[in-house]
Amino acid sequence: MQELLRGINIFLIGMMGTGKTTVGKLLAQQLNYRFFDTDVLIERVTQQPINKIFATTGEENFRHIESQVLAEVSACTKSVIATGGGVILKPKNWSYLRHGLIIWLDAPVELLVQRLAQDKTRPLLQETDLTKKLYSLLEERKSLYAQGDLQILINKNDTPGVVVSNILEKIPSKIISNLNFSNSQN
Repeated sequence: MQELLRGINIFLIGMMGTGKTTVGKLLAQQLNYRFFDTDVLIERVTQQPINKIFATTGEENFRHIESQVLAEVSACTKSVIATGGGVILKPKNWSYLRHGLIIWLDAPVELLVQRLAQDKTRPLLQETDLTKKLYSLLEERKSLYAQGDLQILINKNDTPGVVVSNILEKIPSKIISNLNFSNSQN
């Protein structure tokens, strides 16, 4: 797998609650890659939790900081990068994501509701109807997530290890098809 990837980064995109951080850490270990979580990096840079950034300076400022952090980590190699769920909203971010392999972790809203029901730290989920809000966010973002290179469907019984195995199984076919496409363009 190391030879096939040639050090390119892997970006995990998807809705909050899909397990990007957990899966990303495990995937990085399997590949002997570094792991970055853009939300953690944002909190380190600003020395504030994300919900406080949203509350004090707003979502637009948060998205600006998120783009800056993404630009920095995308310059690295041999990294698995878990992104925030809304990173795909800014067209500029796609220029950074396209420097690597983009993997969309896709879980049903019902599973996300189970995982996020007790989470009070996510600023976009402070509404009373969690299910309705998650469906709304997914509807807004789904066509953007679908622009990733691979879609990994997550079922409620899938462990992080199973998700990583699915990713590792699908990466070779995607990279080979990309190589064949780029070779046919020459």
